[in-house]
Amino acid sequence: MSTYVYGIAAGSHPALPEGMGGVGDPPREVRILREGDLAAVVSEAPENLRPKRKDLLAHQNVLSEAGAAGCVLPMRFGSVAPDDHSVTAVLAERAEHYKERLQALDNRVEYNVKANHVEEAVLHQVMAESPDIRGLAEANRQAGGGSYDDKIRLGEMVAAAVKAREAEDGAAVQRALDGVADDVSVGPESTGWLANVSYLVDRDAAESFLAAVERVRKDMPHLEVRVNGPLPPYSFVEPGPSEPAGTAAGGTDTGAG
Repeated sequence: MSTYVYGIAAGSHPALPEGMGGVGDPPREVRILREGDLAAVVSEAPENLRPKRKDLLAHQNVLSEAGAAGCVLPMRFGSVAPDDHSVTAVLAERAEHYKERLQALDNRVEYNVKANHVEEAVLHQVMAESPDIRGLAEANRQAGGGSYDDKIRLGEMVAAAVKAREAEDGAAVQRALDGVADDVSVGPESTGWLANVSYLVDRDAAESFLAAVERVRKDMPHLEVRVNGPLPPYSFVEPGPSEPAGTAAGGTDTGAG
């Protein structure tokens, strides 16, 4: 039977509630594997596991319960090892790395911040900032809409100005929040957001971080800013998201959506 891995903790991590259920139908019983100074929170892995809402929530619930008793390095949904021995072998092999990460992430959570333009607001801003765009738009208006070429030219000018604003505003959002977080992980650019950034925040500083997000919303009303968190620090287990070696990860993120 293969082993499903929820997270990695210190070997001194307290036992979980007896009979606690994880992924699967019926839910597989969650247990702790110990190896030296480390432990892994695991269960049997169901066959043909898919990222259904019930199992995504079960994965998240196990991490929440385990994390309440001490720091846990969260694995992504779908992290499966061939057996228990494979898991403990990785704990032994990468012991120093995991112990360093447990210390670095202790009492810290992740907040994912995404931002995008409010379309009408940013178009007004672009028009206000560019005499060339305003002039061509007015000329087209006076010409009853303008020629086909002039319409295309205006559209290209607006699109270029908006793209430039996206880069500027994305950098501004990150600058405004970097100083109130302990670490930063920038998400992929191909997400459709002008900013997609995860922040590692001390639990005791969470209110200050959220207040900084509110200041961004107030100072940049032409942006839509979304915050997801607090989350287990998925983005900070490794330089990139991590699974134990030899796993077959499902690749579905239960956290920073």
